[in-house]
Amino acid sequence: MKVSIIGGGGRVGSDAAFALQLGGIVKEIVLVDANADMAAGEALDLRHGSALTSSQTIVSGDYDAVNGSDCVVITAGLRRKPDESRLELINRNVSLFNQILDSLKGVKLGPDSTILVVSNPVDILTQLAAEAGLLPADQVVGLGTVLDTCRFRSLLADHFKVGARDVHALILGEHGDTMVPIWSSATVNGISIASLNGYSQEVANGIFDFTKKSGAEVIRLKGGAGRAVGVSIKEVVEAMALDNGALLPISSMQKGKLGIDGISLSLPTRVGRRGVVEVLEPVVSDAERESLLKSADALKAVRAQIG
Repeated sequence: MKVSIIGGGGRVGSDAAFALQLGGIVKEIVLVDANADMAAGEALDLRHGSALTSSQTIVSGDYDAVNGSDCVVITAGLRRKPDESRLELINRNVSLFNQILDSLKGVKLGPDSTILVVSNPVDILTQLAAEAGLLPADQVVGLGTVLDTCRFRSLLADHFKVGARDVHALILGEHGDTMVPIWSSATVNGISIASLNGYSQEVANGIFDFTKKSGAEVIRLKGGAGRAVGVSIKEVVEAMALDNGALLPISSMQKGKLGIDGISLSLPTRVGRRGVVEVLEPVVSDAERESLLKSADALKAVRAQIG
């Protein structure tokens, strides 16, 4: 699989490339960045480690180098400020994102190619990419709440002193302020999370609140998120590469599940070689369903404000 990362010289793009290198599934990685020297340096640094990781082709280049990509990952974008919501990025990032889409119009992509949007606000930008017509809508997906779910599970594991990979809990909806924790199906190896010692709704709400704030906290402490984003990108890209039917909370254009349509947000999605195979309608509580509908409405209100 050939993967091109637009914004590959930046923190998120380079961390994604490193994660993909360690995964060893992707065979060719192309880094494209407005700062060509940075992309070239990252590609060279990654190649230096290839003898101890996996045999891959890792290069930098311009949009011509993207030709023939099986997956185009878009990470380029302006960084969120610590006190700024992801949706507030819309006015600053749409112009840059449209320039990237215009550049991709000149790229030769195959009928099975996919686009994975990571740049924020990811749900709005995923919708813009789907509407651009570069590929069928089901082949355009966003990272969505894969990262939020990853953070959520790790924080739950930290608090309850259990293995992070044993925690199965989802965050759905917007990758942003209206994200929704699905407590009704949260388990630790099949045991309801509400059964754990020390669980209370107050504790649960606190963990979720910190999950929502975690991105801003990482930005405050180190200037920007990268590691967890990188492995989240790897999870989605490798699910497509392996075509293994993985269920992930990626963002895609919704067509009626839970009564949500006409907007891109995250619901449990079976991921395949060409992106979305099937969006599942999760069994949720009435309160969770209402919150997901509100999340969709919030995103629609933002989408209506831009051209």
